[in-house]
Amino acid sequence: MSPSQSSSFLHVEDLDAFPEDLKGGIVAIGNFDGVHRGHRAVLDAALGLGRGTHHPVFAMSFEPHPRTVFNPSRPVYRLTPPPLKVEMLKVCGLDGALILPFTKDFAGIEANAFVQNILIDTLGISHAVTGYDFHFGKARQGTPDYLRTAGAEHGFGVTIVQREEDEGAEVISSTRIRDSLAEGDIAQANALLGYRWFFEARVEHGDKRGRDLGYPTANLHMSSDCPLLQGIYAVKIKTENGWFDGVASYGRRPTFDSGAVVFEVFLFDFTGDLYGQSLRVHLVSHLRGEEKFESAEALIAQMDRDSEEARAALGSMQPLSEIDMKLLDLAL
Repeated sequence: MSPSQSSSFLHVEDLDAFPEDLKGGIVAIGNFDGVHRGHRAVLDAALGLGRGTHHPVFAMSFEPHPRTVFNPSRPVYRLTPPPLKVEMLKVCGLDGALILPFTKDFAGIEANAFVQNILIDTLGISHAVTGYDFHFGKARQGTPDYLRTAGAEHGFGVTIVQREEDEGAEVISSTRIRDSLAEGDIAQANALLGYRWFFEARVEHGDKRGRDLGYPTANLHMSSDCPLLQGIYAVKIKTENGWFDGVASYGRRPTFDSGAVVFEVFLFDFTGDLYGQSLRVHLVSHLRGEEKFESAEALIAQMDRDSEEARAALGSMQPLSEIDMKLLDLAL
């Protein structure tokens, strides 16, 4: 079963239930948080090896993030939480994803046991593809060179993908993308990802203040560790009723001294009820920082200007990649 032959994507979380359809395949191994351009270089290398063969191509990844396991007081914010990461891997054209639970016990597996027990005995891989900085096994014994040697010894191929750099010759990384979000530099975050960063959240009841201002909003809860800079954003929103352009405010609503951080989305040209729906929000551009206004009238005037600017940004938006087009349901 190759990517061109696959009729369904297989999401596996249990080694004991690893499906026959993926055995003997080409595995891309990594954490893949964000499935950014650097990650996709690894995935594309695996897909290229599988093209024109009978070998399935799948990803092996781990949850939670290893740094979170070893330092739980400082969890790593996930650019793509597990369900979204799996969806991204599917959009990339893989045949499946094996998402293994990462624990301290798992981290303590000897590198040779990881190769023999997992890669060979359970997965029966024909080829492994990893990034230049991937390590595995106890004390990170499993280096890229170790994997190459193991592949030569056991009869499976190994491809190590070198680091992917942006147009400024800087390494593309999940850390840089988190930093870009924290700075409100959505253009850079999206450029490094190769698609518009997005999240999903359920619409919750708020204080209905937006209705009084002429801007009824959908209130979305963001995780407390989200690094996104508070401010105003142009966004595209996917609802049960389809796609809408919109403008969003992320912050504490200082004009009304709410204090609670909330992500509020106003959908252009929408009428209806969104309560209880899970919305997908793609950030397109950062319009301005959060501000306190002297009156509700001054706030409304600024919201009018924000809406005009958001419409202009969204109207001139161009897809960043084929992946971006697929995620936004645009015609190829």
